[in-house]
Amino acid sequence: MAFRDIRIIGDPVLRTPCDPITDRDATVKALVEDLLETVDDEGRAGLAANQIGVSLRAFSWNIDGEIGYVLNPVLVEVSDEEFQDGDEGCLSVPGLWYPTERAWYARAEGIDLDGRPVVVEGEELMARCIQHECDHLDGRLYLDRLSRTHRVQAMKALRAQGL
Repeated sequence: MAFRDIRIIGDPVLRTPCDPITDRDATVKALVEDLLETVDDEGRAGLAANQIGVSLRAFSWNIDGEIGYVLNPVLVEVSDEEFQDGDEGCLSVPGLWYPTERAWYARAEGIDLDGRPVVVEGEELMARCIQHECDHLDGRLYLDRLSRTHRVQAMKALRAQGL
């Protein structure tokens, strides 16, 4: 296992949709171990594989003391009447937090390393994490979901950081 460096906005891997995992081989097992070790750090709620430079559909989470992972996740359900609009940040967009509307509840389905079905679901922070990480796997950043005003502020802040 290895604690991996986080790719930062501007790296093309973050804007490229991730490929499905077709073989659950030693490489994928090592990826899962790296995802789990890298997400297990203070202040980290979730981590998509492309954030550590691997363009495969997998993410890990670290919510309320529960750490886990899912391969080939697909967002299958979100609440369409209840929303949350709290501040959201991203390891790949360091230091920036902006109000980001997300569904209150989310559910993703995928598999584990043995090919068994995995369901990841939750409300509030877990729902935000699921949606955020699935966005990453589709080549999107939370910045894409910001209101026009907040997006302009974020772009100015990124330029000021040299990103």
